[in-house]
Amino acid sequence: MTKTTATGQTLDFSTYSNVINNQLTTTSETRTGINPANTKPNPPVPVSTQKDVDNAVAAARAAFKGWSKTSFEERRKALHAYADALDANADGFAQTLTMEQGKPLTQSSVEVGMAGMWVRGLSSIEIADKILESTTERMIVQRHTPLGVVGAIVPWNFPVLLAVGKIASAVYTGNTVIVKPSPFTPYCGLKLVELAAKFFPPGVVQCLSGDDTLGPMFTEHPEIDKISFTGSTLTGKRVMASCAKTLKRVTLELGGNDPAIICDDVDIDAIIPKIGILSYLCSSQICMMIKRLYVHEKIYDQFLEKLVAFVKTLKVGAGTDADTFFGPVQNQMQFDKAKDLFSSISTENLKAALGGSIQDSTGYYIHPTIIDNPPETSRVVQEEPFAPILPVMKWSDEDDVIARANALETGLGSSVWSKDFGRAKRIADQLESGIVWVNSHFDVLPNVPYGGHKNSGMGVEWGLTGLLGYCNSQTQWLKMSP
Repeated sequence: MTKTTATGQTLDFSTYSNVINNQLTTTSETRTGINPANTKPNPPVPVSTQKDVDNAVAAARAAFKGWSKTSFEERRKALHAYADALDANADGFAQTLTMEQGKPLTQSSVEVGMAGMWVRGLSSIEIADKILESTTERMIVQRHTPLGVVGAIVPWNFPVLLAVGKIASAVYTGNTVIVKPSPFTPYCGLKLVELAAKFFPPGVVQCLSGDDTLGPMFTEHPEIDKISFTGSTLTGKRVMASCAKTLKRVTLELGGNDPAIICDDVDIDAIIPKIGILSYLCSSQICMMIKRLYVHEKIYDQFLEKLVAFVKTLKVGAGTDADTFFGPVQNQMQFDKAKDLFSSISTENLKAALGGSIQDSTGYYIHPTIIDNPPETSRVVQEEPFAPILPVMKWSDEDDVIARANALETGLGSSVWSKDFGRAKRIADQLESGIVWVNSHFDVLPNVPYGGHKNSGMGVEWGLTGLLGYCNSQTQWLKMSP
């Protein structure tokens, strides 16, 4: 599988290497990821050692000296050329993404298409010095200077878009970056950086593949200045504790258990397809999917019936099959976690309106499940499933449903659905999450900050605020004469 870039460069998607100082490098030990659709091994990838990390960090620190002095316009030009090459290789990236992640090819194509948009969007944001005071005697200026070397730790659910978001944010702000893809999905990450090496000086963008020992090598390395981590809350706490040893800057985008509140005045037929899709994209393996659905009791029965009917129309199968909506979950660990959660349906005497069990198959397939009005204390409500199981609950009192929506320790996203915008906004203003949508869910743009509240994260990615997280705030007091 070879694709030609817009600049005549080619990417070969059959072999995979680390990228250190713009050179493709190998390691004595390799490993293979697993195709979740059939559990067969994907091609071998490197298992990086501490020496590989040290070499990459040394190259990144050397490159930082020159890259940090470039202008925003120079960085923007390189990033836009990179975005063009990403677009030219979109088919190869989409096929590779489906191979390693399992999501349907249609969804992979959307993610890959968003990557170029994010590179262009992030690099179009102006980061200007701010004059805090200006008199004949002095000027006080706030500048935003690059931090140094960024370690970008990328998850397995959106391995293209989330890697590109970190790469673009780091290099646009004048930093160098070393990408660590998830051991479950290393393939696209390695190719993203192999392609980046065509457009950036040696050491500016690098990538290391490895096993579970590689993350701590990043977080504990004394010459990595910032970690940008996207992943589970549990792992995020470990990352933060590790980064504290060297006082690294850290951005954490962690797990969520997003509530959606459906008011009794909605047009049920109009929103059912939206709610269905936004609850189950990527087999619900997205931190910002709808994970708890609160439906007003006046419309609950009708809403549930129509939701079940709609979800039944969504095809389960391999991501390469036509019309597939539900691909497999990504890995054996996640599959086993889902099976454990599904066991609570019987042990807690819950009622499944759809699905409710996991059948044996050659891949990690889980058919969509909808749980009819489980108690708030049930595991399917309290835990983030990262699998296609959706609890649907009744509500009648506005204050009560807000309290239930806010009750968990997570607070990534939430949404309110109503024809009465004033009512929806009143509820939205009281929700404890980093992102709140009215009459939508999971809308994202590169110029809009994205991050969580409570245990769903620290800091934000994207937008001007996200970019400033890759910068040091420097205040200059400039007196005209001594």
